[in-house]
Amino acid sequence: MTDTSTTSYAAERPTKPAIMNGLRCRCPNCGQGKLFDHYLHVADTCSQCGEDLSHHRADDGPAYLVILLVAHIIGFAIHFMWVAWRPDPWVMATVLSLGAVGLSLALLPPMKGMIVGIQWARRMHGFGLNS
Repeated sequence: MTDTSTTSYAAERPTKPAIMNGLRCRCPNCGQGKLFDHYLHVADTCSQCGEDLSHHRADDGPAYLVILLVAHIIGFAIHFMWVAWRPDPWVMATVLSLGAVGLSLALLPPMKGMIVGIQWARRMHGFGLNS
């Protein structure tokens, strides 16, 4: 009988560096190549190390994380603005709406990169088939 406790994985994939590389929108394997070839489109392969990145399945995870973060930041900003300056409601609505949209657009790529990095490190969705 074969020992099922040993795996055929060539090397360990530490999760923390993969997450950090993903947050920087870099390849989770080498940390050098760009993870995205467009705003949110993950490159099929890394331009530096050739790692196949087409297996990712980030789906709605990054959007949920962004909603969680932006809602907390905007909630704090609402309280701070009201206590400190008492602006007109339309001013608050305009400023905070623009802030929410800007924050959301800025946070989406790093959150998607983080999810792809976690999937790569944990060998999820086909990332562990050939290595």
